[in-house]
Amino acid sequence: MAKILMKGNEALAEAAIRAGCQAFFGYPITPQNEIPGYMAEQLPLRGGVYLQAESEVSAINMVYGAAGAGARVMTSSSSPGISLKQEGISYIAAGELPCVIVNVMRCGPGLGGIQPSQGDYFQAVKGGGHGDYRLIVLAPGSVQEMADLTALGFDLADKWRNPVMILADGILGQMMEPVDFPESYEPLQVEKPWATTGAVNRKPNVVNTLDIVPDSLEKKVEQLLEKYERIKQEEVRWQEEGTEDAEIILVGYGTCARIARSAMEQARKEGIKVGLFRPITLFPFPEQQLKSLAGPRRSFLAVEMSAGQMVEDVRLAVEGRSPVHLCRRLGGMVPTPEEVLAKIHELVEGRVSQ
Repeated sequence: MAKILMKGNEALAEAAIRAGCQAFFGYPITPQNEIPGYMAEQLPLRGGVYLQAESEVSAINMVYGAAGAGARVMTSSSSPGISLKQEGISYIAAGELPCVIVNVMRCGPGLGGIQPSQGDYFQAVKGGGHGDYRLIVLAPGSVQEMADLTALGFDLADKWRNPVMILADGILGQMMEPVDFPESYEPLQVEKPWATTGAVNRKPNVVNTLDIVPDSLEKKVEQLLEKYERIKQEEVRWQEEGTEDAEIILVGYGTCARIARSAMEQARKEGIKVGLFRPITLFPFPEQQLKSLAGPRRSFLAVEMSAGQMVEDVRLAVEGRSPVHLCRRLGGMVPTPEEVLAKIHELVEGRVSQ
């Protein structure tokens, strides 16, 4: 099949429909508006349900209901809108309901601006709502991956009975690249005997996240934690380039990984041994894989569009075996390859600054 030139947001929405998304509930906010726009046009024509809710809070609770009924369901928003969804996301995780949540990040804090950012990393990977829970978090690095990881997200959500977040920055949502869609997706077939689809010859199913008996709730949370540990063992995804002989390893996800790759290529031309490590799953974070690369003769440089959030997980992963530094931009500013290369030169020359 010929490749199609599409915006990242549109490619994500098309992949969701092809992956069997049956319902979409959302509310407009820049820079993700092409997702609900595409869904509004295409999903009803292809057998699904589109509904623009009156608010982000309503949208996530509609997802809660549809997921509880066993539907493949998705919502999308951008940073402040995702904040409004956090209570519902915690409910969905507690109820062990599969769904896909898309965050096309903009800069903050507060209303901030509509420019791209990666300032929602903590919120996504540490559990932005209340209580002890985790999302599976996938970080695309291209328009093609906006599509591919969305389809994967629905399968992982069903496999683990857990919400999955696609965490992309506004550049990936708005940029256009050729996308290759498979002739047909083959969604993971998972039985859902727990779904609230009505009971005739069985006891009614109930989705409930309230448990006021402490020892009962403790057991429930322990079961969730055991599931997250299994996810850590089975679902880690990452990409490495040039790490075998690298003296400096750049670490970045999303658009920052692309910028870091350009800086790496220029550094290699200058004879500086630089590699790239790109986490694709932010939870589970590829901590063991990073740890295996650490050593006294190597240093790491995290490249982020934030004050420095992913860098904390990099430091935890390497466990002090290597120095870890940060190259960052804030407020919607995007680091350039030249800025990353200048930071590489600082490390080579021993002029280290944050």
